[in-house]
Amino acid sequence: STQRRLNRMSDSSPDHKILALMDVNGFNPKEVTVTVKDRKVKVLAEHEEENTTARGKEYNYRNLTSEVSLPPEVSEDEVTYSL
Repeated sequence: STQRRLNRMSDSSPDHKILALMDVNGFNPKEVTVTVKDRKVKVLAEHEEENTTARGKEYNYRNLTSEVSLPPEVSEDEVTYSL
């Protein structure tokens, strides 16, 4: 399963630098926001599109929200992320 694969990837880091992996496939990097506050890493991704068809306008909206608590040994200023 995806969860087991993510756990294996996290465990494969010898110094446990990977805190979390999140699938943001289908989102443009500009649509993804990562914040670190109050010892939590928060990820918000929002995608909105509008299409005009013969029947009228269609709207598509997707969002993803995730929050991960930092381990006690990690300070907020050590957190980095990449897409």
